[in-house]
Amino acid sequence: MSTLYSIGQMNQLGDAFEAAGFTVDDVTKLRSFADLAALKSVVKGLAEIVVAKYIIDCDADRYLPDGWKVESHKKGGSLEWDSTKVRLHLSSNQQNGKCIEGNKLREELANESVLNANVLDFLLKHPELIPEEWKAKYVYFWGTIYRISDGSLYVRFLSWDGGRWCGHYRWLDDSWGSVSSAACSQVSS
Repeated sequence: MSTLYSIGQMNQLGDAFEAAGFTVDDVTKLRSFADLAALKSVVKGLAEIVVAKYIIDCDADRYLPDGWKVESHKKGGSLEWDSTKVRLHLSSNQQNGKCIEGNKLREELANESVLNANVLDFLLKHPELIPEEWKAKYVYFWGTIYRISDGSLYVRFLSWDGGRWCGHYRWLDDSWGSVSSAACSQVSS
Protein backbone atom coordinates (compact mmCIF):
# COMPACT_ATOMS: atom_id res chain seq x y z
CA MET A 1 0.00 0.00 0.00
CA SER A 2 1.31 3.43 -0.93
CA THR A 3 2.22 5.89 1.81
CA LEU A 4 3.03 8.64 -0.71
CA TYR A 5 -0.61 9.68 -1.23
CA SER A 6 -2.98 10.71 1.53
CA ILE A 7 -6.37 9.07 2.00
CA GLY A 8 -7.90 12.46 1.18
CA GLN A 9 -6.09 12.60 -2.17
CA MET A 10 -7.21 9.08 -3.01
CA ASN A 11 -10.80 10.00 -2.10
CA GLN A 12 -10.58 13.06 -4.38
CA LEU A 13 -9.34 10.88 -7.19
CA GLY A 14 -12.18 8.40 -6.55
CA ASP A 15 -14.72 11.25 -6.58
CA ALA A 16 -13.30 12.52 -9.89
CA PHE A 17 -13.51 9.02 -11.41
CA GLU A 18 -17.11 8.72 -10.28
CA ALA A 19 -18.03 12.17 -11.63
CA ALA A 20 -16.49 11.23 -15.00
CA GLY A 21 -18.58 8.05 -15.17
CA PHE A 22 -15.81 5.53 -14.46
CA THR A 23 -16.98 2.10 -13.39
CA VAL A 24 -15.16 -0.17 -10.95
CA ASP A 25 -14.01 -2.20 -13.98
CA ASP A 26 -12.66 0.97 -15.64
CA VAL A 27 -10.56 1.78 -12.56
CA THR A 28 -9.25 -1.80 -12.46
CA LYS A 29 -8.29 -1.55 -16.13
CA LEU A 30 -6.60 1.81 -15.49
CA ARG A 31 -4.52 0.26 -12.71
CA SER A 32 -3.39 -2.43 -15.18
CA PHE A 33 -2.81 0.03 -18.04
CA ALA A 34 0.62 -0.67 -19.51
CA ASP A 35 1.57 2.96 -20.24
CA LEU A 36 0.62 5.09 -17.25
CA ALA A 37 3.66 7.28 -17.97
CA ALA A 38 2.00 8.37 -21.23
CA LEU A 39 -1.13 9.24 -19.28
CA LYS A 40 1.02 11.36 -16.95
CA SER A 41 2.27 13.23 -20.04
CA VAL A 42 -1.35 14.07 -20.90
CA VAL A 43 -1.99 15.38 -17.38
CA LYS A 44 1.13 17.59 -17.63
CA GLY A 45 0.05 18.94 -21.03
CA LEU A 46 2.90 17.28 -22.91
CA ALA A 47 0.68 14.97 -24.94
CA GLU A 48 -2.89 14.80 -26.23
CA ILE A 49 -5.49 12.08 -26.34
CA VAL A 50 -6.87 11.51 -29.81
CA VAL A 51 -10.18 9.68 -29.90
CA ALA A 52 -10.05 6.77 -32.31
CA LYS A 53 -12.42 6.93 -35.26
CA TYR A 54 -13.90 3.69 -36.46
CA ILE A 55 -14.97 3.69 -40.09
CA ILE A 56 -17.16 0.83 -41.34
CA ASP A 57 -17.33 0.12 -45.05
CA CYS A 58 -21.04 -0.62 -45.44
CA ASP A 59 -20.51 -1.32 -49.16
CA ALA A 60 -17.96 -4.12 -48.63
CA ASP A 61 -18.69 -7.78 -49.31
CA ARG A 62 -20.81 -9.28 -46.59
CA TYR A 63 -20.03 -12.32 -44.52
CA LEU A 64 -21.81 -15.26 -46.13
CA PRO A 65 -22.47 -18.44 -44.17
CA ASP A 66 -22.00 -21.60 -46.28
CA GLY A 67 -24.81 -22.12 -48.77
CA TRP A 68 -26.36 -18.69 -48.16
CA LYS A 69 -26.95 -15.95 -50.72
CA VAL A 70 -27.62 -12.26 -50.25
CA GLU A 71 -31.22 -11.54 -51.11
CA SER A 72 -30.86 -7.79 -50.58
CA HIS A 73 -28.21 -5.48 -49.23
CA LYS A 74 -28.82 -1.82 -48.48
CA LYS A 75 -25.45 -0.17 -48.98
CA GLY A 76 -24.47 2.61 -46.68
CA GLY A 77 -21.09 3.91 -47.85
CA SER A 78 -18.56 4.71 -45.14
CA LEU A 79 -20.06 4.92 -41.68
CA GLU A 80 -18.16 6.44 -38.77
CA TRP A 81 -19.26 4.38 -35.78
CA ASP A 82 -20.92 6.45 -33.08
CA SER A 83 -23.44 4.54 -31.00
CA THR A 84 -25.19 7.79 -30.06
CA LYS A 85 -26.18 8.13 -33.72
CA VAL A 86 -27.87 4.73 -33.79
CA ARG A 87 -31.47 4.32 -32.74
CA LEU A 88 -33.09 1.03 -31.93
CA HIS A 89 -36.40 1.06 -33.79
CA LEU A 90 -39.53 -0.82 -32.77
CA SER A 91 -42.58 -0.95 -34.98
CA SER A 92 -45.86 0.04 -33.35
CA ASN A 93 -46.76 -3.59 -34.06
CA GLN A 94 -44.01 -4.73 -31.66
CA GLN A 95 -45.12 -2.62 -28.72
CA ASN A 96 -47.60 -3.14 -25.89
CA GLY A 97 -47.35 -6.93 -26.02
CA LYS A 98 -47.88 -7.16 -29.77
CA CYS A 99 -45.77 -9.16 -32.23
CA ILE A 100 -45.32 -8.84 -35.96
CA GLU A 101 -44.25 -11.43 -38.51
CA GLY A 102 -40.75 -10.79 -39.88
CA ASN A 103 -41.77 -10.45 -43.53
CA LYS A 104 -44.32 -7.78 -42.60
CA LEU A 105 -41.77 -6.03 -40.39
CA ARG A 106 -39.33 -6.04 -43.32
CA GLU A 107 -41.95 -4.22 -45.41
CA GLU A 108 -42.51 -1.67 -42.63
CA LEU A 109 -38.76 -1.07 -42.41
CA ALA A 110 -38.36 -0.45 -46.15
CA ASN A 111 -38.25 3.34 -45.68
CA GLU A 112 -36.19 3.29 -42.47
CA SER A 113 -32.43 3.90 -42.38
CA VAL A 114 -31.66 0.33 -41.29
CA LEU A 115 -28.03 -0.65 -40.83
CA ASN A 116 -26.65 -3.64 -42.72
CA ALA A 117 -24.75 -6.75 -41.65
CA ASN A 118 -21.38 -5.05 -42.20
CA VAL A 119 -22.09 -3.06 -39.04
CA LEU A 120 -22.94 -6.26 -37.17
CA ASP A 121 -19.68 -7.89 -38.28
CA PHE A 122 -17.72 -4.79 -37.24
CA LEU A 123 -19.33 -4.80 -33.78
CA LEU A 124 -18.56 -8.49 -33.31
CA LYS A 125 -14.89 -7.61 -33.92
CA HIS A 126 -15.11 -4.61 -31.55
CA PRO A 127 -17.51 -5.64 -28.76
CA GLU A 128 -16.13 -2.93 -26.47
CA LEU A 129 -17.97 -0.39 -28.68
CA ILE A 130 -21.41 -1.94 -28.18
CA PRO A 131 -23.60 0.09 -25.81
CA GLU A 132 -24.27 -1.56 -22.46
CA GLU A 133 -28.03 -1.02 -22.77
CA TRP A 134 -28.13 -3.28 -25.83
CA LYS A 135 -27.50 -6.30 -23.58
CA ALA A 136 -31.22 -6.56 -22.82
CA LYS A 137 -32.18 -6.61 -26.52
CA TYR A 138 -31.79 -8.47 -29.76
CA VAL A 139 -30.46 -5.95 -32.28
CA TYR A 140 -31.28 -6.77 -35.92
CA PHE A 141 -29.44 -5.51 -38.99
CA TRP A 142 -32.25 -5.44 -41.55
CA GLY A 143 -30.13 -3.79 -44.24
CA THR A 144 -28.96 -7.25 -45.30
CA ILE A 145 -31.38 -10.11 -45.94
CA TYR A 146 -30.13 -13.61 -46.68
CA ARG A 147 -31.68 -16.55 -48.55
CA ILE A 148 -30.72 -20.12 -47.71
CA SER A 149 -30.85 -23.11 -50.07
CA ASP A 150 -34.47 -24.04 -49.20
CA GLY A 151 -35.58 -20.51 -50.20
CA SER A 152 -36.17 -19.21 -46.64
CA LEU A 153 -35.20 -15.64 -45.80
CA TYR A 154 -33.14 -14.72 -42.74
CA VAL A 155 -31.82 -11.60 -41.04
CA ARG A 156 -28.80 -11.54 -38.73
CA PHE A 157 -28.76 -10.04 -35.24
CA LEU A 158 -26.56 -9.27 -32.27
CA SER A 159 -27.26 -10.50 -28.74
CA TRP A 160 -25.61 -10.77 -25.35
CA ASP A 161 -25.37 -14.50 -24.76
CA GLY A 162 -23.38 -16.42 -22.16
CA GLY A 163 -21.45 -13.34 -21.03
CA ARG A 164 -20.35 -12.27 -24.51
CA TRP A 165 -21.68 -10.70 -27.71
CA CYS A 166 -22.75 -13.17 -30.37
CA GLY A 167 -24.09 -13.01 -33.90
CA HIS A 168 -27.18 -15.06 -34.72
CA TYR A 169 -29.81 -15.20 -37.47
CA ARG A 170 -33.58 -15.50 -37.55
CA TRP A 171 -36.13 -16.75 -40.05
CA LEU A 172 -38.40 -14.02 -41.41
CA ASP A 173 -41.47 -16.23 -40.95
CA ASP A 174 -40.99 -15.91 -37.14
CA SER A 175 -42.62 -13.23 -34.97
CA TRP A 176 -40.82 -10.18 -33.63
CA GLY A 177 -41.77 -8.67 -30.24
CA SER A 178 -40.61 -5.81 -28.05
CA VAL A 179 -37.04 -7.00 -27.42
CA SER A 180 -36.24 -7.32 -31.15
CA SER A 181 -35.09 -3.90 -32.30
CA ALA A 182 -33.93 -2.78 -35.73
CA ALA A 183 -30.60 -0.91 -35.71
CA CYS A 184 -31.16 2.32 -37.65
CA SER A 185 -29.07 5.38 -38.35
CA GLN A 186 -30.34 8.57 -36.70
CA VAL A 187 -29.88 10.21 -40.09
CA SER A 188 -32.71 9.26 -42.41
CA SER A 189 -31.78 7.60 -45.69
